[in-house]
Amino acid sequence: MDNQETLLRVEHLCQYFGPVKAVDDVSFDIKKGEVFGLVGESGCGKTTTGRSIIKIYDITSGSIYFKGRRIGAGLKSYKDEIKSLKRANKNASQEEIARNNARIAEVKKEIAQAKHDQKYCDKDYAKAHEAELDAKYEKLLKEAEGDPEKTAELKAEYDREKRVARNKKLITQIQMIFQDPIASLNPRMTVREIIAEGLVINGIKDKEYIDQKVYEILEMVGLVREHAGRYPHEFSGGQRQRIGIARSVIMNPDLLIADEPISALDVSIQAQVINLLNELREKLGLTILFIAHDLSVVKYFSDRIGVMYFGKMVELASSDELFAHPLHPYTRSLLSAIPLPDPHSEKNRTRIVYNALAEHDYSVNKPSLREVAPGHFVYCNDEEEAKYKQELAQ
Repeated sequence: MDNQETLLRVEHLCQYFGPVKAVDDVSFDIKKGEVFGLVGESGCGKTTTGRSIIKIYDITSGSIYFKGRRIGAGLKSYKDEIKSLKRANKNASQEEIARNNARIAEVKKEIAQAKHDQKYCDKDYAKAHEAELDAKYEKLLKEAEGDPEKTAELKAEYDREKRVARNKKLITQIQMIFQDPIASLNPRMTVREIIAEGLVINGIKDKEYIDQKVYEILEMVGLVREHAGRYPHEFSGGQRQRIGIARSVIMNPDLLIADEPISALDVSIQAQVINLLNELREKLGLTILFIAHDLSVVKYFSDRIGVMYFGKMVELASSDELFAHPLHPYTRSLLSAIPLPDPHSEKNRTRIVYNALAEHDYSVNKPSLREVAPGHFVYCNDEEEAKYKQELAQ
């Protein structure tokens, strides 16, 4: 996994709604082809993290990089730094003032770049993609000189791809499966219209091609082509979620954000949807950010797991490592809540209650997310870090 390309990188993400810090200084990355599980109780900021990545919200602070390009940038940290430097100037020497003013000028340039990346990342990507197409077809057309039939075919293909490239957005390569399948589907649209909407927005006009693609995707998610003419209310919850998955997958995304895709479904249907996502991951080479409550499902489905509590990432490790050596008291509390299918073990199971105020004293020594073992990160201070390292060494 270490040698794999990093597809998504989240750095110091903050998402505030007034005084509420829904997500506070969260950092992680997702490698190409892996499933990254994000767990925690309701209200911990999991869904807000997913929605911030896909730009449903403008982030307050931090940066989000996708395929090496910054797609999201918040300005609060830059503005706070400028305020801090201006305050420091009041009691500073001439040399310090000059140094601070030079830094303020740098930060202002960084703000301008952040605003540009936030607003124009899709335009910049479309331009770069068009330039690649121009170079590709210029070469192909040169090679096809003297063959009128081949040239005409290439020109038609070039025109179609060029039209799609102009509308191409980097953010459409991230798709989301929503928690509530019925609320996320337009009741006035047929299944065909729902699934094909992304293709139409991207500039594809060939009706025959669109229909063929819709039928292909429907069969891929376990539905039949006859379903294309029906409306969402005619389907069960599991079938609606399959339609939601089909709508995401038809865009051929690189990253799929699955926001609790099974929590609204019956247990038997949950297994079917998880198996479907596994199949699609293998077949299409998808990378998935899997947001869920159910830790046993996350363990089965994820390569790495991040645990969130009150807007903070408190522990991050590979799935096997997290279950074998949970270090943060909140992670231990979550794991102790997993019911076991064995009446004897269940009878003797001890629930661990997590009380943040009783567990930690951060009045003097402040915590941060630290690597206590290779690939195993825990939110802790110096004393806790030493204790966790000692635990792992035993």
